[in-house]
Amino acid sequence: MIRMLPNMFTIGNLFLGMVALFLAFNDQWQYAAITVIAGMLFDGLDGKVARLLNAESEFGKELDSLCDIVTFGVAPAVIMYIAILQPYGFIGWVVAAAFPACGALRLARFNVVKGTPGYFVGLPITAAGGVLATMALYKEVVASPLILIFGMLALAYLMVSSLKYPNFKKVGVPKQVFWLGPIVIALAVFLAIKFPSEFPKLVFIPLFAYAIWGITKNVRKHKGDDHSMESDIHY
Repeated sequence: MIRMLPNMFTIGNLFLGMVALFLAFNDQWQYAAITVIAGMLFDGLDGKVARLLNAESEFGKELDSLCDIVTFGVAPAVIMYIAILQPYGFIGWVVAAAFPACGALRLARFNVVKGTPGYFVGLPITAAGGVLATMALYKEVVASPLILIFGMLALAYLMVSSLKYPNFKKVGVPKQVFWLGPIVIALAVFLAIKFPSEFPKLVFIPLFAYAIWGITKNVRKHKGDDHSMESDIHY
């Protein structure tokens, strides 16, 4: 029974994705975004618990992908559609559908293509969905909704791109700092309850920084390659 614990976290992730959809349909943007963020926590825990219990399986891997497409693909897209895209008619439908479609392609590639150790190929759907869900809350701040629509399409592209993103799951964490985990989670829950409108906007910042990390790294890599080619030609 204990070996089913990772799958229970995965199903919890799916449940939170459904709750985010219900909240979005009821115009509760802040809480919908917070629920997607909570889904990110569950998504991180299921893999860690599976490795801890030596309960990793192909079934769990496929279940995780199916749940991720709801919580981090469909739910954030619906949040954006209700918040931003509705006035654009058919174009809004296409833009909203493009995000989970690219997320599904990203997950399928992840399941069948062996990636680079320590890196993800393409922006993970978990991060992309977190950025999109929290980005919707900035609709009253940006000068034009087209900026957010462009950001949504850019996130969709990054998921299916070949850009590399660091896989922090592979980074070793000293056991001495494990006790900080419950404190950090408790603090996050307190802030989410105390400041429901501001907390997801704060979470957006590190998620957005992670999303653009792959772009900046790729630009630096190409510049380095160009310099190398120039040096070869010169000499």
